[in-house]
Amino acid sequence: MEYDPERGGRCTACFDMRMERTALYANEHGFDAIATTNATSRWKDAQQVDDSGRRCAAKYPGLHYWAYDWQGDAMTLRKYQISAQEKFYKQEYCGCSHSLRDSNAWRRANGIPSIQIGGDHAGLGERYFSDPMQDALEESQDVVDEFFAHANELSAVAGEDKQERKKALSIYQNRRKDEKNDSKVIGLNNW
Repeated sequence: MEYDPERGGRCTACFDMRMERTALYANEHGFDAIATTNATSRWKDAQQVDDSGRRCAAKYPGLHYWAYDWQGDAMTLRKYQISAQEKFYKQEYCGCSHSLRDSNAWRRANGIPSIQIGGDHAGLGERYFSDPMQDALEESQDVVDEFFAHANELSAVAGEDKQERKKALSIYQNRRKDEKNDSKVIGLNNW
């Protein structure tokens, strides 16, 4: 799944794993609904996230998944107003190493600094949300569409053959911190 594009099978498996644990916890503790913030981001396919939530909730009698369209302009701005007001941490990718790799490749192609993990500064702007208008612009539909067009282009070149995918995605060489020294591709997160 390493070479699956964003919003592909890898993401479905990730959502399923997290939503299953959430549904189990909710069932064990008497909750009647579950939800997730993953569907608030335009970077995520809300239908993919919501389908995972519905599948997992359906396994437990009386539990339902609360779906809501959070991705419109007004809700996106509101999300960033709250994030700035509360000084939430700004994570610039979903959290998996493959997303970090793909996000940084897109940033390089667009002259944007790489994602910085930890520290006081983010790769793009501040470490914490502070300006709702600027933060919302970073997640504008145009920016998101541009990223996925680039990701789909790479995926189309790579095709389904694993060797071809590795060859086409060689732009990600040295993504693992020790890979440039030992040339080993271990396949686990080693950041």
